[in-house]
Amino acid sequence: MDSAAKDEMQPALPSGPEWPEQERAEQLARGAALKWASGIFYRPEQLARLGQYRSREVQRTCSLEARIKSVVQSYLEGVQTGVWQLAQALEAVQETREALSQAHGLLQGISKSSQTLQPLREQVSQHKQLQALSQLLPRLRAVPAAVAHTQTLIDAQQLLEAYVSLRELEQLREETWAPLGSLELPVFRELNLLAEALGQAVEAAAGAAGQLAREDPALLVAAVRVAEVEAGRTTHLGQAHRDWRQRCLRALQEGLEQVHFGTSLLPGPGALAEWLEALRVALPAELATAEALVAPCCPPHYRVVQLWAHTLHSGLRRRLQQLLAGPELGAADAFALLHWALHVYLGQEMMGSLELGPEADVSQLEPLLTLENIEQLEATFVAKVQASVAQWMRKALDGEVAEWLREQEPNTDPSGFYYSPMPAIVLQILDENIRVTSLVSESLQRRVHGMALSELGAFLRSFSDALIRFSRDHVRGEATAPHYVSYLLAALNHQSALSSSLSVLQLDWVASGALAPVEAGLDELQRRICRLVLEALLAELQPLFKALPSRQWLSSPELLDRVCEQTESFCRDFWRVRNPTVQLLLAEAERAVVLQYLHALMQGRLVCHGAEERTQVAERLRHDAAQLRELFLSLGLEESAHCAPVLLALRELLNLRDPTMLGLEVASLRQQFPDVSEDHVSALLDLRGDVSREQRLAALSSLQAGPPPSPPTGRRALFSLVPAPAPVLSSCLMSGSCA
Repeated sequence: MDSAAKDEMQPALPSGPEWPEQERAEQLARGAALKWASGIFYRPEQLARLGQYRSREVQRTCSLEARIKSVVQSYLEGVQTGVWQLAQALEAVQETREALSQAHGLLQGISKSSQTLQPLREQVSQHKQLQALSQLLPRLRAVPAAVAHTQTLIDAQQLLEAYVSLRELEQLREETWAPLGSLELPVFRELNLLAEALGQAVEAAAGAAGQLAREDPALLVAAVRVAEVEAGRTTHLGQAHRDWRQRCLRALQEGLEQVHFGTSLLPGPGALAEWLEALRVALPAELATAEALVAPCCPPHYRVVQLWAHTLHSGLRRRLQQLLAGPELGAADAFALLHWALHVYLGQEMMGSLELGPEADVSQLEPLLTLENIEQLEATFVAKVQASVAQWMRKALDGEVAEWLREQEPNTDPSGFYYSPMPAIVLQILDENIRVTSLVSESLQRRVHGMALSELGAFLRSFSDALIRFSRDHVRGEATAPHYVSYLLAALNHQSALSSSLSVLQLDWVASGALAPVEAGLDELQRRICRLVLEALLAELQPLFKALPSRQWLSSPELLDRVCEQTESFCRDFWRVRNPTVQLLLAEAERAVVLQYLHALMQGRLVCHGAEERTQVAERLRHDAAQLRELFLSLGLEESAHCAPVLLALRELLNLRDPTMLGLEVASLRQQFPDVSEDHVSALLDLRGDVSREQRLAALSSLQAGPPPSPPTGRRALFSLVPAPAPVLSSCLMSGSCA
C-alpha cells in the first residue's frame, strides 16, 4: 500500500480539550518532579550542579518522547491497515449479493417453465401404468377365480396348497405396486381376508395338535410348515408381518389348556380328590403323547415336550388359584390338595416319572401352591378337623354321661375291671389325625398335634365339669344315680386308660414338656374323682364318728366295727379299678378314715379321770389301729401307704405315766409328724386330763426347742388337715356327750 493511500485512510484525530486522564497524569508527574527537586536541591551546595541535572533530564525527556512517538506511530499504522481491509471486504460482499439476486431470478424463471411440463409428466405416468396393466391383464382376470380356489383349499384343510396359491396372489399384487405407485387394485381387496382365514385355519389345526397327532398328523405338519415358511418370509416395505409362528405356539398352549382346564366349573365339595386323581392319570399321558406323536410333527426349536409341561403346569396353577379364591374347602379336600400338590404332582407317579425326559421337568417353575396357599390350606384343614373332633368328643361325652343314670352297673372287661371304649376311641381318633398328616408335611403335623392336645385338654375339663354336675345332682337328689360310686370308679378307669395311653401322642420331634398341660389335666381329673368318691365315703362315716370318743367306745369295739363294716362295704368295688389307681384310691380312703378319727379325738368330747382310763384309751387306740390296718390290708392296700400308725404314736403320748416326760413324747411326735401344731398337742393333753399348766407349757415349748423335723420320705400331711378346737380354760372333767 502506498503512503498516499495510507494517508487517505488515516482517520483525523479529534480536536478539543485534552483527556481528563492525561491532565491528571500530568499533575501527578509535576508533583512528583517538584518533590524530587526539593529533595535534591535542599542543600545550597547542590545548586552548583543544577545545570547538570537540567541537561540530563532534558536528554531523558527527549528519549521518552521519542519512544512514545514510535509506539503511537506503530499503533496508528495497524489501525489504518485494518480499516483498509474492512473496506475491501464490504466491496466483496456487495458484489456477492448482486450475483445471488441474479441467480434467484433465473431459478424463478425455470420453475415457471417446469410447471408447464407437469401435464406431460402425468401423461407419461399413466402411459406406464396402462402398459403394465395391459401386460398383467390376463393374470389379473384370473384373480377372482384364484381367490375362490384358495378359499376352497382352506375349507378343505389343504393348507400347503392354499398357502402356495395365496403367495402367488400376493406376488401378483406386489408386481402391480411398483407400476401403480403402491396403489392396490380392487381385485386384491379380498387377499387380506383370505390370509386371515388361512391363519385361523393354521391356528385351529395347532389348537387341536394332540388330537391331530393321533388322527391326522399330516394336517398338523402342514399347519406347522405354513407357519414356519411364513415366519421366514421377508416382507416388503410397508407390509405388515404375519407372525403365524407365535399364533401357532399360542394355539398349541390354548388348545392344551382348553382340553384339561377349559370348563369354568370348579370341583364341588368332596369331588376334589376325584378331579386330582383324574389329572394324575391324564397329565402324564398327555406328556407321553406330546413326546411320542406331537414332537415329531414340529421343528426342534418348538421344544414341544417342554412347552406341553410348562403349559399344563401354568394352567393347573391358575386353576388351583381360582379354586382357593372360591368358597372355603372342606377338611378332606384341603388335605387331598395339600398331599397331591406337595407329593404326588412332582413324584414319580406324575411329573417326576422316569419315563419322561428332562424337558418335562417343572421343578424349577413356580410351585403350584405358594407359601400363602399352603398356610391357608393348613389353617383350613386344622380348623375343620378341630371342629369335627370337638363335636365328636362332645357326643361321646354326652353318651357316656347318659349311662351314669342307668339301673345297671358299668360295663366290665374280661378281667372284671370297669371298662368303656371311650378313652381308647378318643386317643385313637386324635392319633389317627396326627399320623395321617405326616403324609403332607411336618408343619401340618405340628399344627394338628397342637390342636389334638388342646382338644384333649378341653375334653378333660368337660369330663371333670360333667362329673361335678353328676355329683351335685346326686347329692341334692335332683337326679339320683343308682350306682353313683360305681360310675365314679369307672371314670377313674377312664382317666387311667387315658393317662397310660397318652404316650401315643408323644412323637419323636415333640418337646418333652409338650404333654405337660394334658398330664396336669389328667392328674387334676384323677384328684377330682377321688375327692368325689371320698366325699361319698365320708357322708356315710361321719354319723358314726360323732359317737367317738365316748364311754361306749372305751368299753366296746362296736363303734369302730360299724365304721370298718361301712368302709368295707363302700370299698368292696374298688378292686374293679386298675392299678396303680386302686392303690391311690385305697390310700386316700384309709387316710380319710384316719383323718375323721383324729378329728373326733380332737373335739374334746372325753377327758380321762385317771391312769386307768388313760390306759383304756391307749389300748383302744392300739386296737383301732390294728383293726384299720387289717381292714385295708384285706382290701389290698400296701402296708407302706397306711396312715393308721399315727394312732400308735398318739397312744404313746396318752399312755405315758410320768407327765414330766411329756416334752420328750411331744418332740418325738413332731419328728414323726412335722405338721402337728400346739392346738393339736393341747387337745391331746386335754384328753389325758392330768396335765398341769406348767407341764402343758413345758410340753408345748418342746415343739419349738427340738431340732428341725425330718419326716420319712413320702409321708403325707395329716394333722394340718385336722381342725383343732381353740384352747379354752376348763377343768379336767368330761364334757360334751360323754358327760
